[in-house]
Amino acid sequence: MNRPRTPQTDPRLLVLHALRCAGACGLARLRAVTGLDAARLDFVLIDHTVDGLTARVSDDPPCWRLTDAGRAEHARLIADELAAAGARASVEAAFDRFLVLNPELLDLCTAWQLRTVDGAMVANDHGDAAYDARVLDRFADLDRRAAAVCAELDEVLPRFGRYRVRLAEALDRASSGALEYVTDSTTSYHTVWAEWHEDLLLTLGRSR
Repeated sequence: MNRPRTPQTDPRLLVLHALRCAGACGLARLRAVTGLDAARLDFVLIDHTVDGLTARVSDDPPCWRLTDAGRAEHARLIADELAAAGARASVEAAFDRFLVLNPELLDLCTAWQLRTVDGAMVANDHGDAAYDARVLDRFADLDRRAAAVCAELDEVLPRFGRYRVRLAEALDRASSGALEYVTDSTTSYHTVWAEWHEDLLLTLGRSR
């Protein structure tokens, strides 16, 4: 018998959680992290700002951060969500599998940024397309295994499914020639992976 699927996360928590995992964000990044459309995101940000949970920290472009009250409310809501879903054991098991993959991700990022030339480590200038292709193939292999962990998490807390979408998009763009999507942008594979790591820690109430 299939387990009933956990309801989707409340957009109000999604926004608080995005700001907690990714730090201060503009609208475009918040849309990418949460998956919310512009109208819903604007509505939630207005509510949170009125309630003192978020603060606008710049206007060009607009950017928001959590207040101290927002951080406290986020901690309460994320603990309530985990308890209501009865998902702690499942998330802990998935986190253990994530930790097996994490060193490989870090090694691949190093291989993308540095390479050995004449016995010395130098910055990868991405002039050797064959070398970059080999590293991207290894990223693709890692991504297939990471997808299985995302799927396990998505079954118990559907907000984790967003990482599968964002990681796949980053890798697709890098493979199509937009090399900054590996390690060098706020939407890069490495950045999304780091947010996923932070999300798992926050969900379980752990520190690094």
